[in-house]
Amino acid sequence: MSDGERLSEPVNTLAFCWRIERRDGVTIGLTSHDRDMAIGGLSYRAAPGMTPSAVRSGIGLEGEDSDVAGALSSDAISEADLMAGRWDGAALEVRLTQWEAPGALWLLLARGEMGAVARKGGAFTAELLGAAAVLGGPVAPSTSPDCRARLGDTACRVDMAGRRRIVVVGSVEEADVAVSGLTAGAYAFGTLRWLGGANAGLVQGVVDNGVNGVTLSDPPAFAVAAGTLALLSEGCDRQLATCAGRFGNAVNFRGEPYLPGMDLLTRYPGA
Repeated sequence: MSDGERLSEPVNTLAFCWRIERRDGVTIGLTSHDRDMAIGGLSYRAAPGMTPSAVRSGIGLEGEDSDVAGALSSDAISEADLMAGRWDGAALEVRLTQWEAPGALWLLLARGEMGAVARKGGAFTAELLGAAAVLGGPVAPSTSPDCRARLGDTACRVDMAGRRRIVVVGSVEEADVAVSGLTAGAYAFGTLRWLGGANAGLVQGVVDNGVNGVTLSDPPAFAVAAGTLALLSEGCDRQLATCAGRFGNAVNFRGEPYLPGMDLLTRYPGA
């Protein structure tokens, strides 16, 4: 029996199902039904408070994005994890099934990734960004004196194999993380990825570093115990001099440092 034939029956026992896969690989299933269901090897846990605000389909670009709302749950989607950014950019599928025969009807309603997340009291709303959101981006990058590539990506092409290292954290005070044996400034503008503890999987920006520690852009979302492992990746200030002198990669510099800017007419000798 096709999905259309099942939906045309006089009586249907319908339930929404959400499959959410975080960027760190953790995948959960939630359903609007009041009992758990197992479909395709994944357990969809009962979350009656989860509701899609609107789901529309068509051949146009309008209505491709939608919203998903639900209640905060300490063992599924917690407020702390939402605010820490664990669910940012998570892949999300919304499907329709029959709770009397889970999986027999498995109609895809929407697919995309979680965008902006807002909370109010004990509930949250998450924006679902569809494939059409990609078309809203710029066709060509804007010019800039700084490099637009990220260190190590396909545009930059710097080999990061020897520019990452696993470190043992000694202590954390606000945004200052004690790590010994570093080269001063090597990890400025880089990243720190937590490999253990309550922050495991979260990635934070590094503002600067000395020989015995790094300064993060923000304090860790959760407490960090001494001895926690983290992955440090080098960074770049996106300047041509750094690209050429430190990385020997000026040929791949993605910027226009010598292009006259908007202040050309206001320049004068000695300025």
